[in-house]
Amino acid sequence: MKKFFALLPMLAVAVGLSVGAHANSGQVDKKDPYKMIQQVAEITFKRFADEQTQIRKDPNLLKSIVREELMPYINYKYAAGKVIGKHFAKTSKKDRAEFVPAFKEYLVTSYAQVFTLYNKQKVEFEPGRPLGKKKIVAVNTQVIEPGRDPIDISFKVRKSRKTNEWKAFDMVAEGVSLLDSKQAELSSLIRQKGLPYVTQMLKEKSQRNIVFKSEQG
Repeated sequence: MKKFFALLPMLAVAVGLSVGAHANSGQVDKKDPYKMIQQVAEITFKRFADEQTQIRKDPNLLKSIVREELMPYINYKYAAGKVIGKHFAKTSKKDRAEFVPAFKEYLVTSYAQVFTLYNKQKVEFEPGRPLGKKKIVAVNTQVIEPGRDPIDISFKVRKSRKTNEWKAFDMVAEGVSLLDSKQAELSSLIRQKGLPYVTQMLKEKSQRNIVFKSEQG
């Protein structure tokens, strides 16, 4: 767990773009996971750059950017189900329905806070590969920063049976899974205190303001 959080700054830039890259203003290609990851990254970070002045005045604007530019391409429902995991049978449909949007907003706040650490590091994207009949693929990237070894970041992306579109559901930094970490963090709480308790906890965490490191006390 500690190893994962030590890598969070790298996760911030893993969906970033190489310095000097230009965002594709066209529609994101959700039928190709490799193109999708790069296009979403470029669009998102171009918006970060364009709105930097406003973001510095109101860091919570990062939540809006994450919610609008990233979340449409993240399968948070699938990820939420994986977090509930073995406790599924002991939870009600109502409780699960309330957990999913709370988990989504928790991810929004978590990503937004991490993105305050982005500092124009270079990111190299893996070229596309033949997909065949695969339903889940890993899109690999490397974060390049002078004076440091490259950091390997992999996005796990899943194809929808209904729409045939791809969405990311996990990020793996140097072998450490974001989804596995969240599952380990929340599973014991779900078991001990129940899903409604965890849902309320995530709602409260989601309300936290985004703060740049230089502004923290």
